[in-house]
Amino acid sequence: MSKTSKKTAAAARRTKIEEARRAERARERRSRILTVTISTVILAGLVGWGAYAINDANEKEARQAAAAKKPVSGEKSWDAAKLGRNHVEAAVTYPMNPPVGGDHHQAWMTCEGTVYTKAVPDVNAVHSLEHGAVWVTYNDKAVDADVEKLAGKVSRTPYTLMSPNPDQAGPIMLSAWGHQLSVDTAADPRIDQFITKYVQGAQTPEPGAACSGGLTV
Repeated sequence: MSKTSKKTAAAARRTKIEEARRAERARERRSRILTVTISTVILAGLVGWGAYAINDANEKEARQAAAAKKPVSGEKSWDAAKLGRNHVEAAVTYPMNPPVGGDHHQAWMTCEGTVYTKAVPDVNAVHSLEHGAVWVTYNDKAVDADVEKLAGKVSRTPYTLMSPNPDQAGPIMLSAWGHQLSVDTAADPRIDQFITKYVQGAQTPEPGAACSGGLTV
């Protein structure tokens, strides 16, 4: 091969090599752009989701705060200052059924969303109310579907307990310290309002006290 031919071949190889390098650099640029674009979209999505989650949480807190301020239609209330809070060992006779406060035994009923299938002692359940629990009770007038629905609600809600109370007046009753509501069905919207308002609510004599580690039946 002549010198001229060799030079021509070498130039052609260099041209091909340079073209290959340019193509590789172009692919790298496209890859970087694609990566940055995807990352930007993902980041924007995360930021948007985070903002949505924060807003949703804030709105939920606002709704709960509003519900806590509104009176519960039809509820009965007692003067908390007149409800005894002594720890006693003897039996206690309460003026309302179920009781909403008063002297009680040292041990409380476990109330971590606890559903009892048997009646629980008033003197221990009252102690749970003192800790800020809501006590859901029902009698034979409550239909099975309502009992099942209430049990599901209670089991998902800390600082609540549920038990049968055959001697109470209403089919379904909700009790907190100094407050009580009677309803006919589990579909009554006041149930959620009562629970939201009084679980660890402002009426609680001992806010933050444990609902775990108490008695069970």
